[in-house]
Amino acid sequence: VVDGVHGSALVSYNAAVSACEKGGHWQQALSLFRAMAGVMLEPSVISYSAMASACEKAEQWERALSLLQEMREATLRLDVVAYNSGISACGKCG
Repeated sequence: VVDGVHGSALVSYNAAVSACEKGGHWQQALSLFRAMAGVMLEPSVISYSAMASACEKAEQWERALSLLQEMREATLRLDVVAYNSGISACGKCG
């Protein structure tokens, strides 16, 4: 269960990761994503999906698939966005 403060912080991190993804800054998105642990936040399905999408758009297919595996290991339920990012990333690898 996420409380109000942690929930607000998670929403802010997710928004920042998504903004980086849309701007084509996948490395900055990854830095923000990894920084969540440093502030005691566990990435959500939305966090992972946004990060996988950023990797997919940057043609970082191995990293996108690695994130999907991390999601599974964190016992998060993968959503359509996550699966589509993985599939699309693989499609771009040539």
